[in-house]
Amino acid sequence: MRLFPSLALTLLLSLPAAANPERWAQEWPNTDFSRSSVAFDSIMSGGPPRDGIPAIDDPRLIEVAMEARLDPLEPVIVVELEGERPRAYPVRYLTWHEIVNDVVGGVPIAVTFCPLCNSAITFDRRVGGEVLSFGVTGKLRNSDMVMYDRETESWWQQALGTGIVGEHTGTELTPLPTWMESWQDYAARNPDGLVMDEPDWRRPYGTNPYVGYDSLRQPFLYSGEDPPHGIPPLVRVVRVGDRAWPLTRLAEEGEITEAGLTLNWSAGQASALDTGTIGEGRDVGNVRVQDATGADVPHDVMFAFAFHAFWPEGEWMLP
Repeated sequence: MRLFPSLALTLLLSLPAAANPERWAQEWPNTDFSRSSVAFDSIMSGGPPRDGIPAIDDPRLIEVAMEARLDPLEPVIVVELEGERPRAYPVRYLTWHEIVNDVVGGVPIAVTFCPLCNSAITFDRRVGGEVLSFGVTGKLRNSDMVMYDRETESWWQQALGTGIVGEHTGTELTPLPTWMESWQDYAARNPDGLVMDEPDWRRPYGTNPYVGYDSLRQPFLYSGEDPPHGIPPLVRVVRVGDRAWPLTRLAEEGEITEAGLTLNWSAGQASALDTGTIGEGRDVGNVRVQDATGADVPHDVMFAFAFHAFWPEGEWMLP
């Protein structure tokens, strides 16, 4: 297994770090650790400190025609809200920043990506009349990013969009119907669309620090159960609510209509967690999920181990 130095260092730093709320309080003086919905020993350090992975605020956007950095098959997270110009957020930037706080047509959103779970979800940042902004704690739970809001310093589970520590414990963010697809498909469908420009940080954008990760037998920094039914932990699944369709099944069938939903798969999107260059990863395909009216539905294409960890009683949509 090949690892870039950044990932090797992350693993080394994270191994001895046990849950220690007293120590956390020194770094998080405004977090209410008396309120939590999870066991503290289920949270561990991912290596970087608070904001060591810097979230992006108010990203610069450029016209699709101006973008010359992206490879055709590179994945982008697509936000298409009714009445607004479509926007694409390249995974080459989310890999190194994990959260982008933006506003689209007056709607404050958080575009999030957790590489270790392959989880890409966009949330509405409004909670109870207040607009939150999010950063990266540097902590993991079940190998999934723990976010925090800067207003109350509550901690949030990215895969769930739910507060797990602090004032917002139990609060749920609203997921938006966004999806991941290849840059070439997005650009062809939206020639007048927008795309996030390269941030002003010194990062090796376009490279993957998790080389070969999605070909491993076991995920990093995860000690939970394997998925049932003999499904490998690092197989991608399409999650909608508490249901999961193995991507292997969807890719074989091309289209599945079940549970009031239609799932479509088409070839032509590179895995961001395969080769050292994101745009050269093996083809994992594009996924869209729509309801009976043809409207896009919030979903996630995540690893099977993460679905089982966060939805242990979830329904597996097998052939």
